[in-house]
Amino acid sequence: MIVAIVGRPNVGKSTLFNRLTESKQAIVDETSGVTRDRLYGKAEWTGKEFSVIDTGGYIRNSDDIFEEEIRKQVDIAMDEAGLILFVVDVVNGITDLDEAVAEILRKSNKKVLLVANKVDNNARILDSNVFYKFGLGDPICISSINGSGTGELLDKIVEYIGDEKPEEELDIPKYTVVGRPNVGKSSLINALIGEERNIVTPISGTTRDSIYTRYNKFDHDFYLVDTAGIRKKGKVTENLEFYSVLRSIRSLEKADVCLLLIDATQGMESQDLNIIKLIQKNKKGLVILVNKWDLIEKETNTSKEYTEAIKKKIAPFIDVPIIFTSVINKQRIHKVLEEAKTVYENRKRKITTAKLNDVMLEAIETYSPPSVKGKFVKIKYVTQLNTFYPSFAFFCNLPQYIREPYKRYLENKLRENFDFTGCPIQIYMRKK
Repeated sequence: MIVAIVGRPNVGKSTLFNRLTESKQAIVDETSGVTRDRLYGKAEWTGKEFSVIDTGGYIRNSDDIFEEEIRKQVDIAMDEAGLILFVVDVVNGITDLDEAVAEILRKSNKKVLLVANKVDNNARILDSNVFYKFGLGDPICISSINGSGTGELLDKIVEYIGDEKPEEELDIPKYTVVGRPNVGKSSLINALIGEERNIVTPISGTTRDSIYTRYNKFDHDFYLVDTAGIRKKGKVTENLEFYSVLRSIRSLEKADVCLLLIDATQGMESQDLNIIKLIQKNKKGLVILVNKWDLIEKETNTSKEYTEAIKKKIAPFIDVPIIFTSVINKQRIHKVLEEAKTVYENRKRKITTAKLNDVMLEAIETYSPPSVKGKFVKIKYVTQLNTFYPSFAFFCNLPQYIREPYKRYLENKLRENFDFTGCPIQIYMRKK
C-alpha cells in the first residue's frame, strides 16, 4: 500500500518521511526521484510493510508557491495512494494553503490521517485543537524531529492496512510492463492480449483502477499488471516525472517480474536506470526488452555490442536477460514470456542448507574476507532465508567488518553456482 504525505511547504513532511522510512534501520529503502531527492521509501511497523511518498520535494519555486501547484500535488497523491497523511504545523497554526488542502481532502473519499507536527511540549498539544476545524478527525500530535508520537501514528497506519481486503487472485505469476513513455508498452500489451480476447479475463483490483489481465494460452498462465494508458491526458501533463514514478511504484509493487522496455534507437537512459533501481529495491525479477530493434542497422556484432553497453550501465546487477524485440512485428514475443517465466522460477528457487554450505564455505576458504584493523572475520555458516526473493544470511564473528566488495564476491559465487538470473540477491551478515 502507498501512504502519501501531503501538506503545504515547511510543515516537516520530509522530516516525517525520513522518520517513517528509518523506523527500522534494516529496511530503509530510499530512491531518488527523477529530479529531487526524498521521494519514495519503504517503511515497516509490527511486521507490516508499506510504501511512503513524500510529495514535498516536487513543488517548484518553493519561495513562491501557488495554491494551484499544491492542489495538483494533492490530486495526484490522492489518485495513487491508499492513505493520506495531511501534515500541519502547530507552531504556525492554520494558513490559507492548509485550508485549501483540507477542502480537497474533505471532498475526496480517501482515508485521511490529520498529523499535527512540531508538538514538542504539552502546551502545543492544546494548540493542536485548532485543527478540529478541518473536520478530518482527531489530530495525531507528533514531533518528526525527535520522534515523539510517531509510534502512535504508525499504529494508526498499520491499523488501516489491516482493514484492507486482500485481492482475490490465483497463485500465478504477475508480470508488469514498465519503461519510459513511447517505448512500446501499450503495443507489447496489445501484442500479448490483442489476438484471442476470449481467453483473456480482466480482473479489477480492489485498489482503484489498476487492472490485472489474465493471460492463459500457449502453455502460459499469468496476470499482466496493466499500467499503460489508463489515465486521462490532462492529468499527465503536469508534474509528469512525479506522476510517472508514482505509477511505476504502484505497478512494481504488484509484480513478481518486471518487463522493462527500452527504445533501441535511444539506448539506456537515466530514467531507465532509475526504474531498474526501483526494481532492485523492491526485490523484483527483471527482464530487459530492447524494443524497436527493427529500426537499427545491423552489423555482425551489433546485438553483442549493445548488450555489453547495457551491462556496463546497469553494473553491478548484470545477471539479467536482455532480449531484442520488435513488438510491432511481434518479433521474439514468445521468447519474452519464456524468459519472464524462468526469472519467476529463479526468484522462488530455494537451495538446501547443506548444498549451500558445501559450495559457499569452499568459496570463502578460497578467498577469505580481508582483515580490518588487524581483526579477522570468520564466516562459519550460511542459510537461505524464507523470503519471497533470494536472500541469504551469513553467520560470522564480526559482521560489521564485512564490506560491500566482499558481499559482491559472495553474490557472484551464488550466481555462478545457482541460477538466479534476473533476480536481485540480498545478503545479510549476522552475528554467530
